[in-house]
Amino acid sequence: MNAILEALDRYAHWAARWPVLAALAPFVPVVALWWGVAAAGVFPRAFFPAPPDVLQSFLTLTYKGILPAYLEDSIGRLAAGVSVGILLGIPLGILVGLSGVARKALWPVLLFFQAIGDIAWLPLLLIWFGFGLGTMTFVIVYTVIFPVVINTALGVRSIPPELVRAAQSLGAPRWRILTDVILPGALPNIMTGLRNGLGYGWRALIAAEIIVGTSGIGFLMFDARRAGSAVEIVLGMIVLGLLWYIVDAWILAPIERATGQRWGLVTRA
Repeated sequence: MNAILEALDRYAHWAARWPVLAALAPFVPVVALWWGVAAAGVFPRAFFPAPPDVLQSFLTLTYKGILPAYLEDSIGRLAAGVSVGILLGIPLGILVGLSGVARKALWPVLLFFQAIGDIAWLPLLLIWFGFGLGTMTFVIVYTVIFPVVINTALGVRSIPPELVRAAQSLGAPRWRILTDVILPGALPNIMTGLRNGLGYGWRALIAAEIIVGTSGIGFLMFDARRAGSAVEIVLGMIVLGLLWYIVDAWILAPIERATGQRWGLVTRA
């Protein structure tokens, strides 16, 4: 037991010193297993490509400019949809959290539409917007807005009433209470909603690109399926996973953690 604890302690020190290598280390056995299965010939090479095949496809598509262009399209669509979702979701969440009347009126509607999957809208969206940016933007906004609204409302309602009354007793106007008490207190929950919403929005975007897209990583995978190229499908999956891992683990998670620490909701180690 002591040997295990010492090994874990050494790994923690090594991870703190080399964070990038520590982040990549868990993928080493996965790649090794993948390479071993491919080398053993358990599945035909055309249906189960090996890591060198995927790496060669990555270099080829990058050199031709196809992969960077598709990745740029996907990220641009995600940014547009998420921005609209945030601009709509945070004010709506604050309204639902602050007003009992708004909560009673809007909460059932939110739950109703949340239960309808974003992909379920695609047949109707194709009639409205066709195969364009409007369809995919709607899907992303629809997916992002619910976790943002719900977490923002929960964050607002979790603020101790004593803080609001203290600000009122000091003569703070309503807008100062909102900016100095409500928003900072709800910010950790808002960041959690944004983190979840971005994850859901990313998956919704890829699904929409597969179904109705004409470019993007999802379209790359769907087009590869039509061409019977398993290697490009696997490459698309790896790009999606790595990109989201980088965004979530290295950007969103630290911001969420720092926000919680700033407002006393998380104890520093």
